[in-house]
Amino acid sequence: MNAACKLTNGEVVAIDGKTVRRSFQKGDKKSAIHMVSAWAGQNNLVLGQTKVKAKTNEITAIPALLELLDVKGCIITIDAMGCQRAIAETIVAQVAE
Repeated sequence: MNAACKLTNGEVVAIDGKTVRRSFQKGDKKSAIHMVSAWAGQNNLVLGQTKVKAKTNEITAIPALLELLDVKGCIITIDAMGCQRAIAETIVAQVAE
């Protein structure tokens, strides 16, 4: 990924979860697919995505996604659901804000 996109200090990386449209049908016994993605707005590029495991939520998926990315020096933005101690600790461990 570093060859395709070089993140700079202070670049904003937005983390957000979404439900994949039409991934659930009433007749199926499967639940809808939920994804968490990291978006580098300056480069207009999705840096990474991960599927939220069944019977969990974004809170467990966000740290796993952040550990896959090199976000050193970046500013991470997350909605209110992401305001969790474990997520903040992961961001600090990555030397990001």
